[in-house]
Amino acid sequence: MNLKLIMALVKDEITQTIIDAARDAGATGATVITSAQGEGLKKEKTFLGLDLAAQRDIVLFLVAEPKAREILETIAKAGKFDEEPGSGIACQIALEDAVGLSTQLPTLIDEVEKEI
Repeated sequence: MNLKLIMALVKDEITQTIIDAARDAGATGATVITSAQGEGLKKEKTFLGLDLAAQRDIVLFLVAEPKAREILETIAKAGKFDEEPGSGIACQIALEDAVGLSTQLPTLIDEVEKEI
């Protein structure tokens, strides 16, 4: 089965919204890495040397290739990535192989068969 890794970098307050939207679009699970930091076009402000930048979460979804674009577009819409600067970004990466999916494989296959 061909898989994609969708990686979303989002404001921590919308992490659950992103996960819920991805599940509704066909994702079978997610991994969240918390307290990531990043910087966009404009440097974040500091107060007395303390960083005022909001924490980010990295949300990873391992999805079936036929569902990847739909899931990517769904989380972009749910997170308002194109409407609100700094709300988040997401990308998808093709995977050559993965292990540890035996419990999710029947669901992934069923989702792909529904699309065909």
